[in-house]
Amino acid sequence: MDDPTPADRRGPGRFPAAVLWDMDGTLVDTEPYWIAVETEVVEAHGGTWSHDQALDLVGNELIVSATMLRDKSGIDLEPEVIVDLLLDGVVARVQRSVPWRPGARELLEELRVAGVPCALVTMSYQRFVEPVLASLPEGSFAEVVTGDQVEFGKPHPEPYLQAARLLGVRPEDCVAIEDSNTGARSAEAAGCVVLVIENHVPVAPSDRRVFRETLAVVGLDQLRSLDLD
Repeated sequence: MDDPTPADRRGPGRFPAAVLWDMDGTLVDTEPYWIAVETEVVEAHGGTWSHDQALDLVGNELIVSATMLRDKSGIDLEPEVIVDLLLDGVVARVQRSVPWRPGARELLEELRVAGVPCALVTMSYQRFVEPVLASLPEGSFAEVVTGDQVEFGKPHPEPYLQAARLLGVRPEDCVAIEDSNTGARSAEAAGCVVLVIENHVPVAPSDRRVFRETLAVVGLDQLRSLDLD
């Protein structure tokens, strides 16, 4: 008889069928990197940028954030150029040091050992994701959905729907882990239960959002208890 697949080892109907992870602010605390680079880019091109303006960009797809940055800062650059400049700066910082969120690697490893598939669902582009993935054990994420792979980014449900489809599971059988309203709206619209770990921005409550202070207190048993259906 063939070896059981991870889904077989979980047993029929076991929740969650998969865990779908946001990256920035959830798996890694890269928002300070983004804010620092945004400020550098804006000031280098004669504009002004505030911390509050930077927080308005949290969770958005990169081209949307770049357009907002251009319009609010007054710099004369095309959004595509801004995206490249931001990625250059943030990737360089991540290559020097990956700022993991408390409990994130531990939960990811517990899920890997238990055979619960995980997908990374981020609006960052592939070249930013690569140094983060390189710092994790091979196979930590069965699938990766990035902002340059989807037509519609968060808060549209497409990124989470695509992740569930790639994993071969129903989104309503998944837990999505998020830290922003934009991301939570995307996951919720796809049908996921959303575990919210607030970080730099407050997240509004709703019926399919469960809040915890930190991933350091979340294990597989706690994820199983989130089945709201």
